[in-house]
Amino acid sequence: MAISIERGGKEASAVPSIKVLVLGPRGIVDVQGGIEMHCRKLYPLLARLDCAVEVIQRTPYYRRPRRETWHGVALTYLWSPRGSGLETAVHSLLGVLYAALKRPDILHLHAVGPALLAPLARLLGLRVVVTHHAADYRREKWGAFAKLLLKTGERFGMRFAHHPIVVSEVLRESVRSEYGVQASLIPNGVPRFARARTTGTLEALGLVAGRYVMCVARLDKVKRQLDLVEAFERARMPGWKLVLVGAIDERNAYAQRIVRRCAANPLIVLAGFQQGRPLGELFSYCGLFVLPSSLEGHPIAVLEALAYGARVLVSDLPETRALPLSDDCYFPVGDIDKLASLLAAAAADECRPQNLRDVIREKYSWRRAAQLTRSVYRQVLDGDL
Repeated sequence: MAISIERGGKEASAVPSIKVLVLGPRGIVDVQGGIEMHCRKLYPLLARLDCAVEVIQRTPYYRRPRRETWHGVALTYLWSPRGSGLETAVHSLLGVLYAALKRPDILHLHAVGPALLAPLARLLGLRVVVTHHAADYRREKWGAFAKLLLKTGERFGMRFAHHPIVVSEVLRESVRSEYGVQASLIPNGVPRFARARTTGTLEALGLVAGRYVMCVARLDKVKRQLDLVEAFERARMPGWKLVLVGAIDERNAYAQRIVRRCAANPLIVLAGFQQGRPLGELFSYCGLFVLPSSLEGHPIAVLEALAYGARVLVSDLPETRALPLSDDCYFPVGDIDKLASLLAAAAADECRPQNLRDVIREKYSWRRAAQLTRSVYRQVLDGDL
């Protein structure tokens, strides 16, 4: 298979000390997903920390004309199939072969799927850093073979990386006990932002400040938005609406199930993919943020909701239990009745946890994450492992 490469990026006037090639996210520009958001926040900061960052994006997600750079990050485009089980595998293989030609100082692989190629990258003489974001082999949509490959990717990534990184204490303990590997813990962060003063997005979507429940996540079975839809309808919250923020992909069967399920209910708003100021407005004025997922690593959307001062309800997972939330903010995965009762209580203003905005901003910092990541790169280059 030929490697189709479309690359951009303008050379900086000064030569940065560390050249980093990033492989794993579908893209960092205008693509939704936790890993994509992680990279979108992290790498512009690393570009300011004397790193020459190049991110490989998947061509099916970008129409022409394509950007060459974004906030100091060079963008390269590699072909991959879209929406099939082969998407990540093909793109990761082509990305590692491209890295072998490009010879960066560091090849940074994100997620356990691309980490399956860590041994090949090492064989090709590349210095490899792997970030483990979540136990993706636990996703309900995968069959037995795919789960085996993803589990193998976790094993290869943790054992063959020059330096493994995890985003949560739960993952660090897991890889320590299962593989005997000491991974660096670098949690996700939250931006330093102020609550929005404008309400244009709310007006466009027909929303009233403080009177809507919001979920921000890919429309994916593992995120269980349909549980939230059912619970919202059972809760009967007078004057409230439900807003689901997430790209609506015609090729995504679960997304289409959501569209059909919500079509007859005017109280449910499918807001599509949102980012920047519109998303900031939605976070600023939501009455309640809910994430009902069955699998998480270190949920950025929940951290951002808390940083905006929102009330939050999340499914009870080891990873979400690590967040500084009170017990009444959790509900069992798939327990629609429990979630409905919590929604009803929230509408009656019966469960308002303490404002955790300052705590979240102090504990979770993208700037600190960038500094720690650059330190990992330096250790790998210096052989201080």
